Amino acid sequence: MLLAIQSLTKTFVGMKALDAVDFELARGEVHALLGENGAGKSTLIKCLTGAYRRDAGTLLLDDAPISPDSTAQAQALGIGTVYQEVNLLPNLTVAQNLTFGHEPRRFGIVDTRAQRRQAAAMLDGYGLAIDLDRDLGSYSVAVQQLVAIARAVALSGKVLILDEPTASLDDREVQMLFAVVRRLRDQGLGILFVSHFLDQVYALCDRITVLRNGRKIVTARCDELDRVRLIEHMLGRELAAEEHAARRAEGHTQAAGEPLVTFEQVGRRGHIEPFDLSVQRGEVIGMAGLLGSGRTETAEMMFGIKRAHSGRVRDVEGAGADELHLRGPRDAIAAGFGFAPEDRKTEGIVAELTIRENIILALQARRGWMRPIPRAEQQRMANDYIARLDIRTSGPEKAIGELSGGNQQKVVLARWLAMNPRFLILDEPTRGIDVGAHAEILSLIRELTAKGMAVLVISSELDELIAVSDRVIVLRDRRQVATLVGAEIGLEAVVQAIASTDTRAEETPA
Repeated sequence: MLLAIQSLTKTFVGMKALDAVDFELARGEVHALLGENGAGKSTLIKCLTGAYRRDAGTLLLDDAPISPDSTAQAQALGIGTVYQEVNLLPNLTVAQNLTFGHEPRRFGIVDTRAQRRQAAAMLDGYGLAIDLDRDLGSYSVAVQQLVAIARAVALSGKVLILDEPTASLDDREVQMLFAVVRRLRDQGLGILFVSHFLDQVYALCDRITVLRNGRKIVTARCDELDRVRLIEHMLGRELAAEEHAARRAEGHTQAAGEPLVTFEQVGRRGHIEPFDLSVQRGEVIGMAGLLGSGRTETAEMMFGIKRAHSGRVRDVEGAGADELHLRGPRDAIAAGFGFAPEDRKTEGIVAELTIRENIILALQARRGWMRPIPRAEQQRMANDYIARLDIRTSGPEKAIGELSGGNQQKVVLARWLAMNPRFLILDEPTRGIDVGAHAEILSLIRELTAKGMAVLVISSELDELIAVSDRVIVLRDRRQVATLVGAEIGLEAVVQAIASTDTRAEETPA
């Protein structure tokens, strides 16, 4: 075995990020490492490459114990890593990047002719007809990825770690990258492939290892692990036939409200394939999919954070059908949209400001800073939402950064409720909060839709999504693959849609 990881353990402030994880990588193998957020994938890679010091466990390379203290030391041992964000220098030439830190010198000065020859030799066999004297940043992300791989292989040469290398590539570029990876595999490299795109995993990889909550769940050959079972391992749930009937028994039915807004063939190149969506009053639209499926990117595009490259958005409420131009969040807010982001710590709250100040932020921005909301009105609004949402605090002047995660989430919701939006987008609204706050937020969503608001909920918790949604849209590999309505909604149906095969990614055999 080329690489063996035995009982790898890493703890952060009392939380085990890795709990006695075992992992093996053979020569001439592409091995996928899969798992949702917090599974431990990044921690394992950082322990392996010396970025983190492990608390316990053994690393063996060619049957010899290793203990890299830095990424440079790991590279010297034969372990190279290429990340989604290419960690080379775009302002240097291709040749300079390939030889950086190992430049051939003559009389103490870089020998540029020898540098070009060395760079050309490193790229030999990668199928890249590029100018070695051009700045790397002038080439596409796919070319930069291949240059990074060539450098990592030349400097390391035993283990190659590819961490989300295809996240920013189109289909043609993915196939170009895969051809290179297969050639390296055939040369005897061990390749660790981290990806959220299951179609690509099955097209490229020989074996799969799944991590969940810091533990290894399973290792299996790709041809012995079907997609439904794989997703069950990743999510930690086995499908139950009674799930579908239980949800129906709760009396959920699709809302029959009036249409508000339609998204017609709205898409963004490299992020989300064009989709159609009609939003109706009084309904909850659930959005399901694995990490990396494009859920957050879709929400950000609907709210104008990311500009769409195609399609149009129309306001169809009432008699008109005016086109909405969502050039940014300001336009979305003006159209009656609200958005509570997934990362409330960095994108949702201003930790140093008070609860009152956080609640009135969006409303004040819409009014303009030349028309300040009177302090008495701010106080009234803050007290009102503290009471309505049961925000646990000593008062509205408490800094929001001092609240629990669940209470911070309630303040973010209060901010948008103060705007009285007609369409509210909630990205992972219950992530990282306690059970009580979790139930309160789900109850609040139902209250809002009962009053006519349309709500889009993105959640990794499928039980939660199924329980609250009138429609569920399933995304996979940055496109919508299914829409489930009413009686069709169930855990099995959602997982089957996520797991369904996409032949486009498998046209080139492994």
